[in-house]
Amino acid sequence: MTTPVEAEETLGADSGAAGRPWQTVVWNDPVNLMSYVTYVFQKLFGYSRDHATKLMLDVHHKGKATVTSGAKEKVEGDVAKLHAAGLWATMEQP
Repeated sequence: MTTPVEAEETLGADSGAAGRPWQTVVWNDPVNLMSYVTYVFQKLFGYSRDHATKLMLDVHHKGKATVTSGAKEKVEGDVAKLHAAGLWATMEQP
């Protein structure tokens, strides 16, 4: 099985991508409760309960959701916070 981290790694990801925002992607996992994922989105990013619930449902039903975007350094910090909370998260530049 390929983990989300392996799936997102690409060669030359930094080349030719100036100006495009990075995205924080949270992946569905078999461990965390939906209520916990909603709670994490509210606490880490200050989202309303409704918005956090919508993102959690995207993760649950679609397998992933983009929860933040911005500069590479900001998104790296967001991914680290999500990992510390026990969620599967990666960053990508669409």
